[in-house]
Amino acid sequence: MNNGMKRGLKWGIAVIIIGALGLSVMKALSGRKAQQEAVAAAAVANAKAQAVVELNSTDTVVAQVSDIAQGLPISGSLKAANSAFIKARVAGELQGLTVREGDSVKAGQVIARVEATEYAARLQQAQDQADSAKAQIAIAQRQFDNNKALVEQGFISKTALDTSVANLTAAQASHRAALSNVDVAAKAVNDTVLRSPLTGIVSQRLAQPGERVAVEARIVEVLDMSRLELEASLSAADSLGVRVGQAATLQIEGVTSARNARVVRINPNAQTGSRSVLVYLGLDNAAGLRQGLFAQGNLGTGKLSALTVPLSAVRTDKPAPYVQVLENNTVKHVTVELGQRGEVSKDGKTESMVAVKGIAPNTTLLAGSLGTLREGTVTKLKSPTPKHASQRAKLPRSYCSTCCICSSVT
Repeated sequence: MNNGMKRGLKWGIAVIIIGALGLSVMKALSGRKAQQEAVAAAAVANAKAQAVVELNSTDTVVAQVSDIAQGLPISGSLKAANSAFIKARVAGELQGLTVREGDSVKAGQVIARVEATEYAARLQQAQDQADSAKAQIAIAQRQFDNNKALVEQGFISKTALDTSVANLTAAQASHRAALSNVDVAAKAVNDTVLRSPLTGIVSQRLAQPGERVAVEARIVEVLDMSRLELEASLSAADSLGVRVGQAATLQIEGVTSARNARVVRINPNAQTGSRSVLVYLGLDNAAGLRQGLFAQGNLGTGKLSALTVPLSAVRTDKPAPYVQVLENNTVKHVTVELGQRGEVSKDGKTESMVAVKGIAPNTTLLAGSLGTLREGTVTKLKSPTPKHASQRAKLPRSYCSTCCICSSVT
């Protein structure tokens, strides 16, 4: 075999080997592509299967036209409408104080006494001075009567009679002054007895029996718990829309149910510095409440009719607020324009609502409790479980044969 044939044979074998290798590579690539397509198809199918979200009836809400109760947020502490500090009106040793915090007292009830020996002695002294002055009137009166008779008989001059008149007038004035001193001393004796000015409950005891107290010293504080008020501070602009009689709903710390209140007074002055205005709301029901509890709520100032959705249904995780609308069982994110917020009462419950623009009335939305779903997610509504389905096994066969749910059972 010559060299040319050998060279051609080598090239032929090389071509066959290269072709075989290329065919193998092509088969491998084709198999890998098919495998990738199968994986992708399975992933798509799995994603579609996983994208279907089952919804309960409570997971959806409907946009409806309703009346929003417009109002102002208010907060503050509860205070007794009537309260009083019982103070010592005379100085002395405190005696007979037995009431403590939490004790009930009635209007006019004696709370304590101040030792009255000194004041009783002063009263006796003033009374004695008054009696002395009265005796001087009697002497001056007799002198006047005698001088008047002597003047009429011509035995003395009229000047002596004028002197008798002046003495009688001075004695009468001294008696009146003495009687005034008696009244002052008697009042001091009465002031030694401390009485409650109102019916209520003792909230503070600020002194102890045997302690020497000064004039105007605070002894106890009494609160009338039958009437409680909320003192709310509003800005000057907000206060212009508030009127006496407007209703409010309050949530009070430690109390599960909301309490109703009404505006009873509005302070005519703006507070120095903050320029805020104090508004006082009286609670309709103060049973079980305490002074100092924190309360917050909404003061109704009017109503607005608009297309509303629950405030919780509005999502804000995008640059613009949006709601999750259900169209043909598919989630769609729709941007909305928010308006007035307020409260809407339904079935005895109050819910925060917001007026919206950008959707049509009766549009079905996802409730805020469901969270955010990806746009395009497919949903389906769960079928309600019949109340008697769990008892189907316990029913006689004759009952199941006529039941609309269990009609397949014979």
